[in-house]
Amino acid sequence: MKRFLPLGIVVFLVAVFLGMMLSDRNPNEIDSVLIGRPAPAFSIDSLSADTPPLTEADLKTGEPVLVNFFASWCVPCRAEHDSLMELAGRYRVPLIGIAYKNDPAKAVGFLNELGNPFSKTGLDLDGRVGIDWGVSGVPETFLIDGSGVIRYRHWGPIVGDSLEARLLPELEALR
Repeated sequence: MKRFLPLGIVVFLVAVFLGMMLSDRNPNEIDSVLIGRPAPAFSIDSLSADTPPLTEADLKTGEPVLVNFFASWCVPCRAEHDSLMELAGRYRVPLIGIAYKNDPAKAVGFLNELGNPFSKTGLDLDGRVGIDWGVSGVPETFLIDGSGVIRYRHWGPIVGDSLEARLLPELEALR
């Protein structure tokens, strides 16, 4: 009996790891503790010098809004940009962009090159707002209800079927 104990332990560990690999949960995606809570307070400069600072008050529009953390140096941000343009155009979803640890001129160049889906864009130069929101890397997108409460977090780029399969159902549930 004792000689089968190591074999039993190995079989158990293989079963546990196999179960984790076969689950549909993304091991890189960390659940946000902010879901169901008001968006963190912030005030950051606007990307456009002639507009007022971006604050959490801009999220309380009475309708759902998406907040997208992006950067011009971020390759996945470039990959998801068509989806953001579709959200702003075809689906008429208000989008707020936060340029995360980005040079303002490069962020403007990025949006000028690819198109600007954002109704407002702020600059998180030192990453403090991203830390408060629990951003683990860009891109990350948060769905905010009309009263400023975070309802959903999309980790990573919105590409492939993630727009129709994940983000739009969450958005429609709030409308």
